[in-house]
Amino acid sequence: MEELTDNQIERYARHLVLPEIDEEGQAKLLAAKVLIIGAGGLGSPLLMYLAAAGIGTLYIVDDDEVDLSNLQRQIAHGTDDVGKAKVRSAAETISTLNPEITTIEIREKITTENAAHWIGQVDIVADGSDNLATRQLMNEVCFRRKKPLVSAAITRFDGQLTTFKAFEPGEDRPCYCCLFPSTEEVEGRSCSDVGVFATLPGVMGSLQATEVIKEITGVGKSMAGNLLFYDAMETRFSTFAVKRSENCKVCSS
Repeated sequence: MEELTDNQIERYARHLVLPEIDEEGQAKLLAAKVLIIGAGGLGSPLLMYLAAAGIGTLYIVDDDEVDLSNLQRQIAHGTDDVGKAKVRSAAETISTLNPEITTIEIREKITTENAAHWIGQVDIVADGSDNLATRQLMNEVCFRRKKPLVSAAITRFDGQLTTFKAFEPGEDRPCYCCLFPSTEEVEGRSCSDVGVFATLPGVMGSLQATEVIKEITGVGKSMAGNLLFYDAMETRFSTFAVKRSENCKVCSS
């Protein structure tokens, strides 16, 4: 384990005094490589908190540009970033927050052709995409490559979050396909169609970052095997145990 520099000791001081994290845990964060799918609503707080926490390398995938309508919730971008590639804008925000972090800007859609390549470069994947096809693809490739997948989704006033590690032996943990086997998008359910509460991505993206950090450091209890729902209108969190489907086309034996 490499020793922390004086600057790092000061920057991460509040982590270092936590016995559950301390210097060993911080070193794990600094050495970690995380792939983030989407630099939008969920990706913004996710990226910013991972950078602040000291994740060494952040791979950011997004082929979109910043639009004025994004700024109501996508806090990694500002008014002056409108028209700029989201990966560039997010990387610039990260550099001002923590210049020690390495950012890899991937301005392309994640597809069946490139998914295995990028997932193979990292230790863990955080999916904040806004479509079912991408979430299904991330699930399948992460399962095949044995990479933890922390997945979050939002719509209107509701959010959900879990971690998928169905590849671990001896565990009855589901993959994404176990819970959501359909590959057909529900028409009229995108954020542009039904809206999204401004702070909802902040709540769910922050929780997503928390689970990524826990998986890297090994602290606390993994979300794998449990699905969390957040209802912003009722200010209510609900967690349910979930199990692998015997008929799952991805992870069933």
